[in-house]
Amino acid sequence: MNFKKFLLNNKHILFILYLPIYLFCFGWLEKRDIPCTTIHCIVDDWIPFCELFVIPYVLWFFYVAVVVIYLYFQKEHLEDFYHCVITLILGMSTCLFIYFIFPNAQNMRPEHFTRTNIFTDIVQFIYASDTNTNVLPSIHVYNAIAIHIAFATSHNFRNRKGWRMASRILCILICLSTMFLKQHSFLDVVSGIALYAIFYVLVYRIFPSIGQPRKADTKK
Repeated sequence: MNFKKFLLNNKHILFILYLPIYLFCFGWLEKRDIPCTTIHCIVDDWIPFCELFVIPYVLWFFYVAVVVIYLYFQKEHLEDFYHCVITLILGMSTCLFIYFIFPNAQNMRPEHFTRTNIFTDIVQFIYASDTNTNVLPSIHVYNAIAIHIAFATSHNFRNRKGWRMASRILCILICLSTMFLKQHSFLDVVSGIALYAIFYVLVYRIFPSIGQPRKADTKK
């Protein structure tokens, strides 16, 4: 197939170009050796560590990927895909900007586990591969909510209560997992939710026509 023709028919694939840019910027921020503000509140002390929450925490990666890919191929309703990826890009970029101007971190990770099992092994791997910096707002929480709303409001699933409920439960468990694994403070979760609320209004309410086919295209 002609590459130019492929791009013409699949312009929305260009959003993938954001991923390497995001990963580069996030990696650079993670490597910075500068003083950070510690994020903590009393609610964090009430939440115990529970390694079982590593299951929904890891499922987040598949959740995001599967929904975005599904919406990409739902070409008869591409506005669902545009709403999703634009919301993700706006939120993730804003988080990176906040991390840049307000370096922050948390120090809630347990120094040792009271028991050892496959779940604590996975948590240990996560701790080793992900620093405790750049936590507020939580990208994990922001993206989980963005993916749930994109899925639950998509044309093919907005009227399927069972699927929407399953997505909502997974989204809630993912948000909780960030706190029960001591990856994020309660403040990180609240700020992630608040940030999403802002961009939800912007993308889904103020500019809902993003991604809608133009009248000229519809006539073709």
